[in-house]
Amino acid sequence: MNTKDQFIKHIEEGYSTKGDFITMGSAILNEETITNAFVKIPLKTLNRHGLIAGATGTGKTKTLQVIAENLSEKGIPVLLMDLKGDLSGLAQPSPGHAKIEERHAKIGLPFTAKSFPVEILSLSEQEGVKLRATVSEFGPILLSRILNLSVTQEGIVAVVFKYCDDNHLPLLDLKDFKKVLQYATGEGKKEFTDSYGRISTSSTGTILRKIIELEQQGAELFFGEKSFDVEDLTRIDENGMGIINILRLTDIQDRPKLFSTFMLSLLAEIYATFPEQGDSDRPELVLFIDEAHLIFKEASKALLDQIESIVKLIRSKGIGLYFVTQNPTDVPDAVLSQLGLKVQHALRAFTAKDRKAIKLTAENYPISEYYDTKEVLTSLGIGEALISALDEKGRPTPLAATMLRAPMSRMDVLTDQELKAVIDRSKLVSKYNETIDRESAYEILNEKIDRAEKMAEKEKDSPSRKTTSRRTSTRQNPIIKVLTSATFIRGVLGVLKKVMR
Repeated sequence: MNTKDQFIKHIEEGYSTKGDFITMGSAILNEETITNAFVKIPLKTLNRHGLIAGATGTGKTKTLQVIAENLSEKGIPVLLMDLKGDLSGLAQPSPGHAKIEERHAKIGLPFTAKSFPVEILSLSEQEGVKLRATVSEFGPILLSRILNLSVTQEGIVAVVFKYCDDNHLPLLDLKDFKKVLQYATGEGKKEFTDSYGRISTSSTGTILRKIIELEQQGAELFFGEKSFDVEDLTRIDENGMGIINILRLTDIQDRPKLFSTFMLSLLAEIYATFPEQGDSDRPELVLFIDEAHLIFKEASKALLDQIESIVKLIRSKGIGLYFVTQNPTDVPDAVLSQLGLKVQHALRAFTAKDRKAIKLTAENYPISEYYDTKEVLTSLGIGEALISALDEKGRPTPLAATMLRAPMSRMDVLTDQELKAVIDRSKLVSKYNETIDRESAYEILNEKIDRAEKMAEKEKDSPSRKTTSRRTSTRQNPIIKVLTSATFIRGVLGVLKKVMR
């Protein structure tokens, strides 16, 4: 048996699967695409997370698009975090091209142009389904980590949440939280001291400044009602295809704290809400974070610790988490070691630092008798990648340089008219895009302060009236309860906190 035949057998045995799978493309040997030597990824291991890496212009986004399309076809919903704004084309079929047909002839797969069910989401003022969460749903632990607070300051945040729980004050948005914080060291200082101990004004001042910093990055658009239900990320359309949810983030690339806030909130709520899946044959939901290096570069230690814990724990819920970045070294080692699928596009060796990064990257892949990994990493063409995955038993598959299939959908953005048509068809816009500002802590405390001031003025005008020391009641009329998911969020974050110790 010659080397080529041995290689084909090596690939066929290494990528054989009894269950359902997605086909990435065909293996390459000595710069020749071996037709029908398919590189297949079992659905069973797609909740083991993954990495798509490579230099700018090598095809990372198209690989993300291919995986998302194939998952959707299998009835698996997807969430794409689109920082560059070039993923909306999934909603339209590919116009086709002679080079695409030529590529697929080499691979041994027929090419079919196809559109996919898409939902456009937004964290900002951009059009799309608005994603929001209440401060109560965040809970004191998560909010403290987002603000990067000290232990003492974390304690104050916990007291604020306890006070609001005890007095039925809904914490919906940041103005609610700021109002309670100001009240704790102002008009309500005695009330707080009697019930919870003295609160330092210098600490509350620091917390307020950090909240203002968060607001300056646009967080006031994110905190509030109506809260987004993560179950709406797992919808299937009438044809049995998984909905591809595209979160538009093009206008918040320079606001890392807002993105970090969203990331922690989303992952924590998914972990808290989704049931345990055990050893499932397919993921419940797959999340892709494009341009992930921007997150890790700007992330606080709290965020890094949280992501590390989430990556370890969330796969038991049937959730796959995939990072798309320029170099594997952009991802912390503790996270990188948890990733089962690695799709490595070409790297460029322009400097000594680049060559060192390529050497480190090569060491992350299984040793292969068919490839010099360091050499292949610099010679891969556009739309080609080294792939290492996990088989159905959780074992690493053989390393395979792969000619990747082309996306079935458009490899470009939607026009404004096409984007509007997608949003107009949405079943979620009417559910989430109405801004609700019901009575909450801000309004209730303002009313309480007004009543106290009027009482003080009345007593001042009647000096002869006998007065007795009396604590003002904090009982309020019944108020709509804060969303019940807050209980779950706080619970899971408590678990995560223990895990990280």
